[in-house]
Amino acid sequence: MVDEGAGSKAIETEVVVVGGGPTGLMLACELAQAGVDTLVLEQLTRRVEQVKGGGIQPRTAELLEMRGLLEPLEKRAPARGTVGGHFATLPVPLDCSPWNTRHPCPIGLPQWEIEEVLEERATALGARMLRGAAVTALAQDADGVTAETADGRRVRAGWLVACDGGHSTVRRLVGASFPGRPGTRPGVLADVRLSSVSDLVPREIGHMSTMMRQAGGYWAMTVPMRAGWYRFTFGPVGEGAVDRDTPVSREEIATALEALYGPETVLAEVNNSSRFTDATRQVEQYRQDRVLFAGDAAHIHPPLGGQGLNLGVQDAFNLGWKLAATVQDRAPEGLLDSYHTERHPVAAQVLHHTSAQRVLADPNPSEDVAALRDIVVDLLRLPDANRHLAGLVSGLALAYPLVGDAGDSGSSGSHPLTGQRVPDVELTNADGDRPVRLSALFREGNSVLLDLAGDLPQGLPLPERVDAVRAGYALGAEPLGADVLLIRPDGYVCWAATGPAAPDALLAAIARHLVRPGTAWRSFSPDVSFRD
Repeated sequence: MVDEGAGSKAIETEVVVVGGGPTGLMLACELAQAGVDTLVLEQLTRRVEQVKGGGIQPRTAELLEMRGLLEPLEKRAPARGTVGGHFATLPVPLDCSPWNTRHPCPIGLPQWEIEEVLEERATALGARMLRGAAVTALAQDADGVTAETADGRRVRAGWLVACDGGHSTVRRLVGASFPGRPGTRPGVLADVRLSSVSDLVPREIGHMSTMMRQAGGYWAMTVPMRAGWYRFTFGPVGEGAVDRDTPVSREEIATALEALYGPETVLAEVNNSSRFTDATRQVEQYRQDRVLFAGDAAHIHPPLGGQGLNLGVQDAFNLGWKLAATVQDRAPEGLLDSYHTERHPVAAQVLHHTSAQRVLADPNPSEDVAALRDIVVDLLRLPDANRHLAGLVSGLALAYPLVGDAGDSGSSGSHPLTGQRVPDVELTNADGDRPVRLSALFREGNSVLLDLAGDLPQGLPLPERVDAVRAGYALGAEPLGADVLLIRPDGYVCWAATGPAAPDALLAAIARHLVRPGTAWRSFSPDVSFRD
């Protein structure tokens, strides 16, 4: 963490990230990994140790593993769950196994622990973090952004990314439109210790529906965390007054606990608490000149299905490498604007299905909603319907509408893999004696040119941040469906070929999707292409 005194000359950096939550810290990791000078401004003077937003969905787990971040997070997590998630808390669990992932179940971990791991990695890579730095003003010009903080600091950067949450100050300062639906259903999230509990309180983590309860005019989800401690989420049944600014009192929590679980359930301690609503909003444009938006600063939605943290972290994976290429003057035309083009529809879809879940999860449904819920439960028992919703909630179904180059499939049009995520298959070198997981090839945050046929020509010119890897499949690995794949740093295919790859088409794809011509390129050497 940097310590720049108030009143000193402007702090200079290439990118300033406003907000030190999971989205901002993940973006700082990605930028610093690429060699971009990055400063994170966080208004809190210290991290708040609360459970809020602590679910890592399967696709986010895959992305974190690509950067070597999943293992330190898993070491902190309690026992791995065995349920693939839920849709609207309905009693049929989602099954992510048909999506060919090594991580079919979400990982439950308090948000503050996720932030701790990400901050440690970001600072190790060279990013700086300044706490107690609430942004109060900013101005843009043709060359960059100047931000001012409440304690008199000035920060000058080429780019600024707003990751400062649903009540984003940056969004307000630049006048970004944030249309949508205001919240009508209030809720409270609290970490509580209970000195005694009734038989109605869940004793172990199960499917979401087993931890839901409605009684005494309240609904609640109570999740056991560690000895005596619970994540207690509750609210009044039906719509009510929404006031996020009123502090949550101990009496309010104790009253709800007794109404839901009886007088034998006794509140001993409240670690922290916060209010939330079911508001649904999205920024119209993710980029305004040299200011970009990510995470809750760009979109908010009902807290159903564990989407918020994951949507923000995946924003960071999409934006990080594109912004780094722009800062370092190697981005092809339109690359940075593709962040909005690709991620805005993804968030819009999440807002759409969380709104549907909001209706289905109503703890006091009308007869019509109750009938609809019964039908959706029946649909969830059908493998195809379950697979569809599991892919939607987990992020595993996400594919970007990338345009391929003619000829990459051996005929006209794009290869079927273009825009798809790549499963984490196990590979070997040509002799079969050096196994490696595909995810391990992305540790440095580069793009990967994966040659599975061994026919890319010696001396083919490649950019510095495209790692060429010649490999074969390990025994039992499921083939990916192409002989040559060009894979972006965020794990999505931007070009592929089945059969002999046309070098001209490959080079055109690199120039179109990754690195513009005229930057530093080197020759492909298959003798040294396979890395541990």
